[in-house]
Amino acid sequence: MAGFQKQTNYKSIGSYYEDTNMDSEIPHVETEMIHMVPERSKARWNHIENLDEFFTRVYHYHQRAGFLCMVAEEILQLVQFVFVVVFSAFLLNCVNYDVLFANVHYNTTHKVTINEAVYNSEQCLERFDFTLIVCLIIAAAFWLLRLVKVIYNIFKYYEIRSFFLTALKISASDLPNMTWHEVQRRLLEVQKEQQMCVHKTELTELDIYHRILRFKNYLIAMVNKEVLPVKYNLPFIGEYAFLSTGLKYNLEMILFWGPWSPFENNWHLRDEFKITNRRIPLGNQLSSRFFWHGVANLLLCPVIFLWQILYFFFRYGELIKRKPGALGARRWSNYSRHYLRHFNEVDHEFDARLSRAYGLSNLYLNIFTSPFLVILAKNTAFFAGSVLAVLVVLTVVDEDVLSVEHMLTTMTIAGVIVTVCSSLIPEEHTIYCPERLMRNILAHIHYMPEHWNGVAHTYKVRDEFSLLFQYKASYLIEELLSPIITPFILCFYFSTRSLQIVDFFRNFTVEVVGVGDVCSFAQMDVRKHGSPQWGTATKDDITEYQQAEDGKTELSLMHFHLTNPEWKPPDNCSLFINNVKDQAHRDIASMSTMQFDNPAASSLYGLSVALPSLGPGLGFGYSSMISSITGQSAINLLPSTTVQSSASCTKFRGAVSNLEIPPGSTSGILTSMHSSTELQPSSMGFAGHSMRQVDEGTIELMSADMSFSALYMHELRRRRPPNRAGIQLDNFDESRSRMMHRQDSNTPHTPVMPEIQEKSTEEEERERLTK
Repeated sequence: MAGFQKQTNYKSIGSYYEDTNMDSEIPHVETEMIHMVPERSKARWNHIENLDEFFTRVYHYHQRAGFLCMVAEEILQLVQFVFVVVFSAFLLNCVNYDVLFANVHYNTTHKVTINEAVYNSEQCLERFDFTLIVCLIIAAAFWLLRLVKVIYNIFKYYEIRSFFLTALKISASDLPNMTWHEVQRRLLEVQKEQQMCVHKTELTELDIYHRILRFKNYLIAMVNKEVLPVKYNLPFIGEYAFLSTGLKYNLEMILFWGPWSPFENNWHLRDEFKITNRRIPLGNQLSSRFFWHGVANLLLCPVIFLWQILYFFFRYGELIKRKPGALGARRWSNYSRHYLRHFNEVDHEFDARLSRAYGLSNLYLNIFTSPFLVILAKNTAFFAGSVLAVLVVLTVVDEDVLSVEHMLTTMTIAGVIVTVCSSLIPEEHTIYCPERLMRNILAHIHYMPEHWNGVAHTYKVRDEFSLLFQYKASYLIEELLSPIITPFILCFYFSTRSLQIVDFFRNFTVEVVGVGDVCSFAQMDVRKHGSPQWGTATKDDITEYQQAEDGKTELSLMHFHLTNPEWKPPDNCSLFINNVKDQAHRDIASMSTMQFDNPAASSLYGLSVALPSLGPGLGFGYSSMISSITGQSAINLLPSTTVQSSASCTKFRGAVSNLEIPPGSTSGILTSMHSSTELQPSSMGFAGHSMRQVDEGTIELMSADMSFSALYMHELRRRRPPNRAGIQLDNFDESRSRMMHRQDSNTPHTPVMPEIQEKSTEEEERERLTK
């Protein structure tokens, strides 16, 4: 009977009354069985068929502020589409521009009315030609499809609303105060109670991320391994990255969710793509799909191109008129949103990283100005400003000046010229620190090619970084021309890479119990996809083809571990994480001075010295850390580092020392660290100031910050000798550790530096100046 109860939902009557704690009389016939009917709310969420879609909607429900906001956004997008189409047709056929522009002469006292400038309804309909009618029919068909999709989405959103209220116990008023990790924790608890996934009793944080980001992880890995041709060498331009919204939509439809995609459903790759001897025919089929999708895009090009023009005109026209410099602003390119993204990183986590790096990236690219262009801008601004000033004064004296023909046009053009020229002129008191800025940008974006180290002041690095951080004007031009360019890219570039894409799906797809087929890179298995250059002990038979580029596996693993501390990684991943933490602990504990051969010191050094002149708040978190370690204000350390600072920060962009120590930034890392730790004085000093030891709590907080972790891992990667690339992290600085003399563990830690570092500060500065 006991075994029978374990396999079914049946219980004896006695057990039932015991479980329900009822005080009523228990029937004497205990061997009879009753069926335990689960509550409606519990039965409703049992065995959800498409968990990918369900978890994605749960995430969007949280990020988009609930049911009401999501429905309002969907409906208003439909209304916006109707407005753009109807208003464009009205402007094209229903306005009498001869009357509006006064080409029809009235007497001098007549004032044109709206009724005179607009045709009546009959005249307007008569002016509709065949081309416009065809465009309106296509627009109406598209709108009806959107309407059906919106209605379907509203029902799904209501279902998610019910899930939040009944299963997660999160009301609409509590939703804005809940973080995603709190929602995710409750989601894992619901799985234990109601078995949304029947293949596993308990889900992990990684399982949820796999389902939400299944296809995005594939795209990130393909961009990382350069399987997708998104970078091109163009004449007179050089290297250029093109991944427009339209091209990305076509790629996702062909590769993931389209009717002929390699995926049979959201969670299963077709079995034929897992067979090696099917690669040639599958490659040919995929190549033909790319080609025919390109042909279809070419046929629809006129309609899509017209829509792009109208949409961007209505969306950005008023903004450009109000803020002419808006086109000179920058944004993270679509290519960077795949290159810089970690595996298993949801949208809000990724957007937060890029937002923190936005201001620093602007500062870095503003360094690169052409002296000749600055001279032209200053003089052009002088001439246009002089004309504008005179016209403004005349207008103040007599407002009838505005009635002069083209007067307003002249003033507007002069104002635009002054605004544009002013944006090209750098501030007078700007101090340029390209190396320091790049290291601080790295603290947030986490990825940087190795050849950028020490040459951030060159135009080569600037051009490559511009591929990641492009002008908004470039983005608008890309999107406008995308309907024309995308068909040719699909037909002549992606069709030739179909065999590599088929091989990628076969070689880098693994089946995970309770999740389905996922990209193996998203498993963050450092032994399989890690790189020895990043301190990973990989398998002996691992080739470079199986290794992620730029430390993507290692950095993604560290990021996921720090953002999901409850997640229990596999043994090999835990070993790597612990090795990095142990190495950081040793480096920080041995940091009695800011010695430059210490990776932790190099990762911590710089912001409090380099950035005070660049604006308030940029180095606040870092300054707090330096204060907690040294016991001194970070600004007080400036006089002692004048030589170093003057060698690396200069008003002239090109005068940057290649010997500059690469500093690090922290994302508000431990801003309250100094108030919660007890620091013991040390006998050593930092540039004449007393130094303090860092306690274990501070070390744990420092190593738990992803900004510090990214800089520290890059620093270890940069300092690791090529012939020792495959060694473990805990053995990396073995030679330096032997040079350290540690006292007994019962006494305070007072590391004794090797003889080579026992020189006075003056001798060190003299040697540095000589170099």
